[in-house]
Amino acid sequence: MIPRHAASDLAHRLGEYAEAVCRHYLSNGRRQGNYWTVGDVRNSPGRSMFVRLQPSPKGPPGKWTDAATGEHGDLLDVIRESLALVDFKDVVGEARAFLAIPPSEPLRPKEATTRLPTPIGSPEAARRLVAMSKPIIGTLVETYLRGRAITTLHGTAALQFHPHCYYRPDDHGATETWPAMIAAVTDLDGRLTGAHRTWLAPDGTGKAPVDTPRRAMGDLLGHAVRFGVPGSVMAAGEGIETTLSLRCVLPDMAMAAALSAAHLAAILFPPNLQRLYVIRDNDPAGDGARDSLFERATDAGIEAIVLSPETEDFNEDLRHFGLADFRASIADQLMRKDRIRYLTQAA
Repeated sequence: MIPRHAASDLAHRLGEYAEAVCRHYLSNGRRQGNYWTVGDVRNSPGRSMFVRLQPSPKGPPGKWTDAATGEHGDLLDVIRESLALVDFKDVVGEARAFLAIPPSEPLRPKEATTRLPTPIGSPEAARRLVAMSKPIIGTLVETYLRGRAITTLHGTAALQFHPHCYYRPDDHGATETWPAMIAAVTDLDGRLTGAHRTWLAPDGTGKAPVDTPRRAMGDLLGHAVRFGVPGSVMAAGEGIETTLSLRCVLPDMAMAAALSAAHLAAILFPPNLQRLYVIRDNDPAGDGARDSLFERATDAGIEAIVLSPETEDFNEDLRHFGLADFRASIADQLMRKDRIRYLTQAA
């Protein structure tokens, strides 16, 4: 038996991500203002059922009513009816899987859900995490980035904020929740293949005090966190903060963060790319990624130019030297035509 208070808490958590729940389980509907409309709780096409997406004087998000039948309920009912689940334990299991909440104890085979839970770390889990997150402006992510001197935040839709992202310690200790910057990893066609999490301190002034504050999930090889639509020119680097630092002086140049040296070396090239600026980190792994990517680009007929920091990476350069001196150091490394095209607009 699931305690009533536990079910109520689960419904409340689902309500915090009401739109993401509706998009997943009531996919035949659509958003209209502060409501999700669909035919009925079993996901039939139509508009007679309304799911509240925002808190209001009428009640919390996630509550729904079917005007045609008088049925009403919460998002646990949506999961039960849309998937035709019978056992409430199956409903709870599905809800916990959607929210990426680790189970308190393993389910016995006879209690397994009718639909397999989403594997932890899979592309589907990454898609759900991104769907449950929200834009960064006005959140702890903005605080964190501005604290690292990154102030050019337009065109960063690939970054999202999750206020309570689950963190599992490497030593298999108790699961914790921390605010997190969520970065969507996409392929060249814009399809989401993975996600990257940076757990943050509660006030956003730095990373969370955990052993591994950065982790990626999903299908990453060849893909990246992308800022802007690449044309004939783009830049690619390892870290999100390093890449965003370069955007502070080249805000109109398309860029991609591959998330590691190994993935930077394997990043896929857009079909129309003619010139690639390789953002180098000043360490042995960065040198290896630079050499591999330079060779791959040259073999593909793409002009490759390496951009090097004066310190360990571009974010440290930006914070240590300031924006004006950082811009000057980048200008010296760009082709003249790109200085005219990109730097004059950023000055």
